[in-house]
Amino acid sequence: MAALVVPADWIRNWEKSGKNEFLQLCRNLAESKPSDDVTLRESSAATLERKQEHDDIQAALYELAWQVIKGNLKLDQAASVLNDVMEFREDMSSILADVFCILDIETGCLEEKNKREHFTQLVGACLVLVPDTVLKERLDPETLESLGLIKQAQQFNQKIVKIKTKLFYKQQKFNLLREENEGYAKLITELGQDLSGNITSRLVLENIKSLIGCFNLDPNRVLDIILEVYECRSDQDEFFVPLIKSYMCEAQTLCHILGFKFKFYQEPNGETPSSLYHVAAALLQHNLIELGDLYVHLLPMDPSILEEHKREITEAKQIARKLTMVVVPSEKTEEKDKEKEKEEEKNEKPPDNQKLGLLEALLKIGDWQHAQSIMDQMPSFYAASHKSIAVALCQLLHITIEPLYRRAGVPKGAKGALNRPLKSKQAPKPAEAFEDLRKEVFTMLCYLGPHLSHDPVLFAKIVRLGKGFMKEYQNDKQEDKDRMDTLLSCFLSITDQVLLPSLTLMDCNACMSEELWGLFKMFPYQHRYRLYGQWKNETYNSHPLLVKVKAQTVDRAKYIMKRLTKENVKPSGRQIGKLSHSNPTILFDYMLSQIQWYDNLITPVVDSLKYLTSLNYDVLAYCIIEALANPEKEKMKHDDTTISAWLQSLASLCGSVFRKYPIELAGLLQYVTNQLKAGKSFDLLILKEVVQKMAGIEIADEMTQEQLEAMTGGEQLKAEGGYFGQIRNTKKSSQRLKDALLDHELALPLCLLMAQQRNGVVFLEGGEKHLKLVGKLYDQCHDTLVQFGGFLASNLSTEDYIKRVPSVDILCNQFHTPHDAAFFLSRPMYAHQILSKYDELKKTEKGNRQQQKVHKYIAACDLVMAPVHDSVVSLHPPKVWDDISPQFYATFWSLTMYDLAVPHNAYNREVNKLKVQMKAIDENPEMPPNKKKKEKERCTALQDKLQEEEKKQLEHVQRVLQRLKLEKDNWLLATVCFSAESTKNETITKFLQLCIFPRCIFSAIDAVYCARFVELVHQQRTPNFCTLLCYDRVFSDIIYTVASCTENEARRYGRFLCCMLDTVTRWHSDRAIYEKECGNYPGFLTILRATGFDGGNKADQLDYENFRHVVHKWHYKLTKASVHCLETGEYTHIRNILIVLTKILLCYPKVLNLGQALERRVHKICLEEKEKRPDLYALAMGYSGQLKSRKPYMVPENEFHHKELPVRNTGPTTVQNGPGSAGKPASTTSTGKPEEGASEENEKSKEKSQSAAKAASKTNNTTPKVTTSNGNGATNSTKLIKEKEDKDKSGKEKNKEKKEKTPAATPEAKAPGKEKQKEERPGKEEKTRETKEKTPKSEKEKFKKDEKASKDDKAKASGGELKSSAEKEREKEPSKERDVAKEAKTKESSKGEKAAVAGSLKSPVPRSESSESEREQKRRKLDTHPSPSHSSTVKDNLNELKDSATKHYTNHSTATLSKSKEREVDKKDMEKSRDRSREREKKERKRDHSNSDREVAQELKRRKDENGTSSSKHSKSESPSNSPQPNEKEKSKSSKSSSKEKSDSAKPEKGSSGGKKESRHDKEKAEKKEKRESTGAKEDKKHHKSSDKHR
Repeated sequence: MAALVVPADWIRNWEKSGKNEFLQLCRNLAESKPSDDVTLRESSAATLERKQEHDDIQAALYELAWQVIKGNLKLDQAASVLNDVMEFREDMSSILADVFCILDIETGCLEEKNKREHFTQLVGACLVLVPDTVLKERLDPETLESLGLIKQAQQFNQKIVKIKTKLFYKQQKFNLLREENEGYAKLITELGQDLSGNITSRLVLENIKSLIGCFNLDPNRVLDIILEVYECRSDQDEFFVPLIKSYMCEAQTLCHILGFKFKFYQEPNGETPSSLYHVAAALLQHNLIELGDLYVHLLPMDPSILEEHKREITEAKQIARKLTMVVVPSEKTEEKDKEKEKEEEKNEKPPDNQKLGLLEALLKIGDWQHAQSIMDQMPSFYAASHKSIAVALCQLLHITIEPLYRRAGVPKGAKGALNRPLKSKQAPKPAEAFEDLRKEVFTMLCYLGPHLSHDPVLFAKIVRLGKGFMKEYQNDKQEDKDRMDTLLSCFLSITDQVLLPSLTLMDCNACMSEELWGLFKMFPYQHRYRLYGQWKNETYNSHPLLVKVKAQTVDRAKYIMKRLTKENVKPSGRQIGKLSHSNPTILFDYMLSQIQWYDNLITPVVDSLKYLTSLNYDVLAYCIIEALANPEKEKMKHDDTTISAWLQSLASLCGSVFRKYPIELAGLLQYVTNQLKAGKSFDLLILKEVVQKMAGIEIADEMTQEQLEAMTGGEQLKAEGGYFGQIRNTKKSSQRLKDALLDHELALPLCLLMAQQRNGVVFLEGGEKHLKLVGKLYDQCHDTLVQFGGFLASNLSTEDYIKRVPSVDILCNQFHTPHDAAFFLSRPMYAHQILSKYDELKKTEKGNRQQQKVHKYIAACDLVMAPVHDSVVSLHPPKVWDDISPQFYATFWSLTMYDLAVPHNAYNREVNKLKVQMKAIDENPEMPPNKKKKEKERCTALQDKLQEEEKKQLEHVQRVLQRLKLEKDNWLLATVCFSAESTKNETITKFLQLCIFPRCIFSAIDAVYCARFVELVHQQRTPNFCTLLCYDRVFSDIIYTVASCTENEARRYGRFLCCMLDTVTRWHSDRAIYEKECGNYPGFLTILRATGFDGGNKADQLDYENFRHVVHKWHYKLTKASVHCLETGEYTHIRNILIVLTKILLCYPKVLNLGQALERRVHKICLEEKEKRPDLYALAMGYSGQLKSRKPYMVPENEFHHKELPVRNTGPTTVQNGPGSAGKPASTTSTGKPEEGASEENEKSKEKSQSAAKAASKTNNTTPKVTTSNGNGATNSTKLIKEKEDKDKSGKEKNKEKKEKTPAATPEAKAPGKEKQKEERPGKEEKTRETKEKTPKSEKEKFKKDEKASKDDKAKASGGELKSSAEKEREKEPSKERDVAKEAKTKESSKGEKAAVAGSLKSPVPRSESSESEREQKRRKLDTHPSPSHSSTVKDNLNELKDSATKHYTNHSTATLSKSKEREVDKKDMEKSRDRSREREKKERKRDHSNSDREVAQELKRRKDENGTSSSKHSKSESPSNSPQPNEKEKSKSSKSSSKEKSDSAKPEKGSSGGKKESRHDKEKAEKKEKRESTGAKEDKKHHKSSDKHR
C-alpha cells in the first residue's frame, strides 16, 4: 500500500519534484472529507470510507518514515516535510504518533542497529511536532529513555504498574460495619468544641463511648479521628494526652495507627506536617508508645543515612582537593558540567527525613532521653548538622542553663532576655550549680558539637559560665579539689569539642573570639596550646563541613598572601583579620610556611597583623612554636655549616611580632629552655632576636669605635649612641619580657643553661657537626648569654636580681657555670649592692665632703665584697692564691669599663647631635608649632639626662679609682720562697690565665676593659706587677690563642690586642709621654727584687730607646705568628688571624718590611683560596685592601727604632750590646716570602751576614767609648779590628759550606734561638756600666762572694734538674728527642748568650721567650708534616748565629747523649765554671781598663753553662697544654740566681784571662761532641771550630 502512495521516483527526485508531489498527496488526503450533510446516522459505507482516508495518510507517513530509516531520504528533508504536513489536519500529531508506535515495534525487532538509530533520530527530530504526553502513551519506555523523555525505564514501568493497580485493582471499602455518618459528625463536633471551660477529658471520653455505641462506630477509626483532631489542636496536650491514655487499650494499636499516618507522607514529594511529629513526640514523652515500635515506621532507613553521611564526607574531601589542586582550563569545563548535573539531582526533593522531624519535636518539648536515643542511631553530628535540630537543641540548652547563667555568668550591668522553663515535668532539670552541668548540659553540648555556631548567644553564655567556673576554681581552697578538677577537665573538653569548632563555623565573629579569649586567658598556656594543637591538627577532619571550611580558608589565604605587599598592608591586613577571627590556625600555618620560604614577607606580614583579636595573637604564638619544633624540618643547611634560612626567618618574625603585639611570651621562652635542656642550641637564635627586638639590646661585635665608647657609659648613653638601630619605645615590650621571665621563673635557668651549653656545643654537639657550624653555634650561644644577661642587668630591680642570682661559688661549684659567665651574671648584683649600701651609709651619717663620700663608698665596697673574696677562694686550687690575692681576682672580675673611665667624647658627641637636632627643628618651617615644642622639650630633656649621667659617672669613677689606690698594695703577693723574677713571672702567668684571657674574649667591652685594666694596674704603681713582662707575654706568641678562638672571639681578641698595641704605640711615639707614664714606674723595672720597687733607681728602669727596640720585637713576633697561621692551611687559623689582623690594623703593622711580608702572604692566600674557600678569600681581599691603604703610614725600621751606624767591635768575644741590637730581628723579617731555591738563599744569606756583622761590630763599639770610666774603650777596639775581620771572613766561608749542605729548614728551626738573641740585648751594657761607676771599690769583694755562691747553687740546681729531665727523655722516641732537644737548646743557648748583655729585659723577656720557645717546639713537632716550611721564609742573621754557634751546637749534641754521658759533661761544665770564677777574681785586681769586655765574656760563659744544663729540661714537656707550668718553675729557679748575678756583674772584672779560659773550654767541649755528633751536623762542627779559633 505504501508503495502505491509514495512511489520510488518521488524519493529519487525528492528535491526536484518528489517533495511537492508528497505534500500534494497529503493535502489531498487530508482535505477529502465527507460532505457536511453526512450525520452520525450515516451509512456504514461512509464510515469505512473515512477510515480508509485516515489509513492512507498513515500509510503515506509510514512510507516516508521507512525511507528515512532505510537511509534513502535524509533526516532533515523528512523533518521539514513533516513540519509542513502538520498544518493539514488538527489530529496530525496523533496520526504521526501512531506511525512512530508501529515503527517502534518493527525496528525493535530488527537486528540492524543502524535502522533503529535512524528511527530514534527521526523521532528526536519530530519531538517539537508531537507532544511528550502523546509519545509517553504510545512508545516503549526504553525508547522514551533513549530519547531523554524519561530518566529511567524501570521506574517508569513501576509507576505504571502502581497507577494501574490503584485504578483497577484496589478494593473500595465502604461502610462494611453499617456505621452511620451522623455518629462521626457528632464525634468531630465533640472533639472540636471549646476546651476552655470545665470540660475534661473524662467527660468527653464518656460522650465518645456513647457515640460509638449509638452509631456503631469503629473504635480504631474513632482513635484515628481523635489523633487527627489532636494533630489539628496540637497545643492542647493537657486535654488530649489524658484522653488517649484513658481511651486506648493497647500501645501497639496506637503505634500502628501513627505508623500508617507517617507512611501516608512517605511519597517522593510528601511533607510530613510538624503537628504529626508533635503528637508522636508527646505520646513518646508520656510513654504511651515505645520509640522502637514507632522507629521502624519512619523513613529513611539507617543504612541510607549512613551512606548519605559518607557521601557528604567524600564530597567535602573532593572539594578540598579541588581547591588545593592546580586545574587545567579544559578540565574546568568538564567539572562545571558535572557540578550542574549534581545540582539538578539535588533539586529533586528527597523524601522527608521523618526521624529528624521526630527528633526536632522531641527536643522542642524537652524529651532529651528519647532524642538522645535517636541521635545515637545516627553518625556523630549528623543530626546536629541540620539547622532545625541544632537550633532546637540550643533552645533546650538555653532553658537548662538559665538559672546558673543568671547566678554566675551574667556580666555586670547586663540583663538579657529570660528563658521560661518548659511545662513538662519530663524535661531536663535546670542547672543551679556548676556540678549540675555534668548531668545533661555537657552531654547535650557534645552532641551539638561545631553546630553551636548557629546560636552565638548560647556560645557566649557557655563561655561566660566557663569564666565564672575558672574564678571559683582559682579561688578554691583545695576543699573539693577532685570535684573541681573533674569539672575543669569537662570545660576543657567542651572547649575542644564544641567551642573552638563552633568558632570555626561562625562567619567572622570577632566578638565571640574576644569572648572566648576571656575564658582562655584564665587557662595556663600549656592547656591553651594543647587546645590549639587539637583544633589545628584534628578538629578539621572530624566533620565534612569543617573539611570544606579548612580548604576554603587555605584558598583564601593563598589569595591574600599572593597580593600582600608593603603598599597594601592595610586592606590586606583587614582581610587577614576577617579570616583569622574564625580560622586562625589554618591561616597562620599557611602564612608561616610562606615566611619560611620568603623572608621579605616578614615586614608586611607583621604590619598586617594589627587587626587580630587577642585569641588570634595567642594562636599565632602557638603556631610559631609548632613551626619551630617541626621534626621534619632540618635546622641546618645541606652543607652542614650554617643554620637553615627557614629558622632564621622564623626567629626574625618572632622578634618583630612579639615586640609589636601583646602576645604572651611564656610558651616561647619555655620552648627555648626545653631545647637547651635537651642540649640543642639552634633555637637560641629565637631568644636572641626576641631580646634584641623587645629590649633593644643588640649583639654586634662589629661595633664602631664611637659605639664602643658609648657602651662604656650609662644606660642613656648606651641607648643613644651604642647601638646600630635607634632604640625607641622598648619600655613596654621589655617590661613584658621581664614579667614573662619572672612570672615563670625562667630568668636564671636560661642564663645557666646558656652558660653550660657553650661547652656543650663543642663537647656534646660538636662531634657530628662541621667545625664552622660548631663555631657559629658557640658564638650564638655566647652572644645570646651576653645579650640576655645585659637585659636582666638593666631591667630587673635590685631586689629581683639579688633574689634570683646566687653567689659566685654556688654558680660555679653547684651549677657548673664557667667562671667568666658566673662573674658576668654576678657583676650587676655587686654594683647594685655597693650602691645601695653606699646610699645607706650616706643617709646614716650626714656630711657632703668629697673625702667623706669616698670613705663611705670604700666602706660599702668592703662590706659587699668581703663575702665575695671569701667565696672566690673555692674556685681555684690554693696554689693560685700564692701569687694573686682573692681581692685582686674579685676586683678584676667585678668591675666594668663604666667603673674605670668616663667616655667624655661620647657624651659630648651625643649632646652635640641633640643640639644640631634642636637647631634643625627650629629651622624647619613645615613642622607645626606644637610638634616643634614637643620635640625641643624631648631633646632638651635628653640632653639634661646625658649631662647628669656624665656627672654621675665621673663621681663614680673617681670613687672607684680611690678604692683601687687603697687596695693595690694587697693585690699581688710577693712570696719569700721564690726569687723576684720567678714571683713576678708566676703572678703574670696567673693574671693572664685566670683574668685577662678569659675576659678579653667575653665581649667587645670586656676586651677594651682588659687592656684598660692592665694600663690602670701599671698607672697605680701596683707592687710586684711587671707591666713590661705582661705586655711581652701578651704579644710574644699569639698563635695558640688565635687558633683556639671562634670567629667572634677572634674579633674580641683582636680588639683587645688593638687596645694593648694602642697603649704601647702611644708610649713608643714620644719620649716625653714615655718618661711621664712609664719612666719611673715599677712596671718598667728590669732588675727584679723580691722586696719590690726600691723607689727610683734609674739604672733599673728600661730607657726610652730600649723600649722602642722591645716594641719592634713585639711587632716582629706578631708578624711571625701571623705568617705561621696563614701558612698552616687550616681554615680556623687563617680566618681568625685575618680577623685579628683587621682589628689591629690601626696599630700594626707600623714597620714597612713587616707590612710587606704580611702583604705578600695575604696575597698568596687570596690566590689559593679564591676557588676553594670563598669566605677566606673575601676576608683576605678585604684585609689586603685595607693594608695597602695603611702603607703611607708605615715607616722604615730605622725610623721605628734607632739603629746606629757601624763602628769597629771591641773584641771577638764581645756580643752586640748597643741600643740597636735589640732591633736586629728586623733584618730577618722578610717572613712573607715563599720558599726559594737553595742557591739563591745561600747567596742572600752571605750578603746579609756580611752587612749584619759590620753593623753589629760598629754598633756594639759605640757604647763603650762613651761609658767606660778609664777611657780605654777606643784602644781596645783598635787592637781587635783585625781579629774581627778575620773572624768575619772565616765565618762567611763556613756559612757558605754549611748552607750548601744543610736543608732549607735548618736555619728556620734555629730562628727562635736567634730571636731570643735579638730580643734580650737592649741597653743591658749601659745599665751595668752605670752601676759599676756608682759602686765603691770597698764593696767589690762582697759582690764577688755573692756571685760565687749563686753560681754554686745554680750548678747544683741544674744538676738535679738534669736527672729528672733525663728520665723523661727515655720515654720519648729518638727522632722526636733529637728535634725537640736541638730546638730547645738552640733557644736556651742563645738566651744564655743574650743574658750577658746589659739587663734591660733580663727578667721579662727570657721568661716569656722560654715559654714561647717551648710552645714553638711543640707546634713545630705537630706541624712539620702538614706544613714543613711554615717558617721557611724567615731569613737568618748569620752574624748573630756566629756568636751563638758554639753554645748552639754544644746543646744540640748533648741532646743525643745517653744519660750517663750527659751527667759527665754537665759535671765538667760546672767544675769549669767554678774555675773560671776563681780566675776572674784573681785577675780582676790587675786589669781594670777592659771592664766592659770582661763583663760580657764572663756573663756569656756563665749563662751558657747554666742554660746548657737546663735546656734539655725545657724540651721534655709532653704537650703544648702541659708545657707552661713546668717551664715557669724551672725559669723561676734559673732567674733566681741570675738576678743576683746581674747586680754582681756591675763590678769591673778582668777580661783577657776570661776570654782565654772560655776559648779553651769551648775547644774541649767541641772535641768531645765531634765524636758523638749525630748525622747531619758536620758543617755545624766546622763552623764551631772556626769561631773557636778566632776567639
